[in-house]
Amino acid sequence: MADGSVILVEMAAARITRCWNGRKETVAEPGGGPNGAAIGPDGALYVCNNGGANMAAFGFDDTTVGPGWIERIDLGTGRSERLYEACDGRSLSAPNDIVFAADGSFWFSDLGKTVDHHREHGGLYLARADGSVISCAHYGPVHYNGVGLSPDGRTVYAAETPSARLYAFDLDGDGNAGKRRMIGTAPGPVMLDSLAITAVGNIAVAQLLRGGIATFTPDGGVSVIRCPDPFTTNIAFGGVDMRAAYLTQSNGGRLIRADWPEAGLRLAFNG
Repeated sequence: MADGSVILVEMAAARITRCWNGRKETVAEPGGGPNGAAIGPDGALYVCNNGGANMAAFGFDDTTVGPGWIERIDLGTGRSERLYEACDGRSLSAPNDIVFAADGSFWFSDLGKTVDHHREHGGLYLARADGSVISCAHYGPVHYNGVGLSPDGRTVYAAETPSARLYAFDLDGDGNAGKRRMIGTAPGPVMLDSLAITAVGNIAVAQLLRGGIATFTPDGGVSVIRCPDPFTTNIAFGGVDMRAAYLTQSNGGRLIRADWPEAGLRLAFNG
């Protein structure tokens, strides 16, 4: 945020938290499972809420998990407004991560989830911040997690969790996503989580099991910086020179700051 604080989601606690200088405060308690978040063109926080999915992995009861949704949260009041719960008549499953384009539209991923004895598919979606339009760019047996836009806004990147693969979708002149192409795979027995883009267009993806950040170049090169927490779940860039990396360490429940070897890309909107 502009004041130097960091706003993050606490999925298992179902709340939005602001952190700064070793302190924290609750911004909102929307329920469900707030997962990814981004500031929109109106200064509000837009959240991918997975509906409480995947809580069993954290020792919580997930037997009452329902469909997920996209919500808008007023940072001043904490009030939450649901914008999208379905697309083309099909309920969203477990919305996961979100990124805004310069025109005020946003891309978000849906991880999907396992319920009882069946699997709900996920996908990649595009929507407007006013709740008026939502469309699906790619749907199927995928587990998309982190999502980001290239510096020129012409490519959407999506990380698939279990395969540790990073995919790209090139956009046409109307902003429609073309055929999916694979960028690369993170090395080792790892899974991929959320991501951020650097100023030169590299893709920094948080990785699980062997915690750290796998940085992909657009042509498929990959290097890894390890973290002590096996569940490094997200990275965001900030600071005056955008070389401060904020990493969520979900196994230990910590937010850490690290000096990064390259500058991050400034997001289209900030609060």
